[in-house]
Amino acid sequence: MRALAVLASGQGTNFEALALAAQRGELGGRIVALLSDQPEAPVLARARRLGIEALHLPTGRLRTRIEDEGPWLDALRARGVEVVLLAGFMRRLHGTLLGAFPDRMLNIHPSLLPAFPGLDAIRRAWEHGVRTGGCTVHLVEDALDAGPILAQSAVEVRDDDTLASFEQAIHAAEHRLYPQAVRRFLTEPWHREGRRVIFGASPAAAVAAPPGGSR
Repeated sequence: MRALAVLASGQGTNFEALALAAQRGELGGRIVALLSDQPEAPVLARARRLGIEALHLPTGRLRTRIEDEGPWLDALRARGVEVVLLAGFMRRLHGTLLGAFPDRMLNIHPSLLPAFPGLDAIRRAWEHGVRTGGCTVHLVEDALDAGPILAQSAVEVRDDDTLASFEQAIHAAEHRLYPQAVRRFLTEPWHREGRRVIFGASPAAAVAAPPGGSR
């Protein structure tokens, strides 16, 4: 079973949804570590309560990225991590980590991408007056929230919704979608056609790809 690590910065509700799915045998992999950039992040306590190693690693002087990703990569490699899951991780990742996990790093974003990438996506969608919001699981690339999409879940905006209830509905959808998408990614063959991720063996492949896609 593949070793997974989760990167998170905040409360950790998506992390907990993933961890509980893993405990039930429904994730397709085992979470071996939680890494956070925030020393007081509640997600660290969640991980310890669930019996998962929780690490706070240095970020350097920069606010929006990790100054030196080397120690982060060393921590992942030391634990045999094969796939990285971002769950509310608030820093952009770049060459060191992205290059080490090509097509093996996933993120969940609280909008129906490509609409409303970046911060405050739920509030911006609400203020824009969308009738349908939602969440997206995608592969991570260097461009912000722009990697190929693996799965999406739509959330209808009801006439009696408030921003708070809309946000709550999207988070509930995230907690359902992310474990399902991770399981499919890890256990079913898939291939890329341009920017599309297609589940099922590639018709052009001379041999069948192993579960989780060709690496």
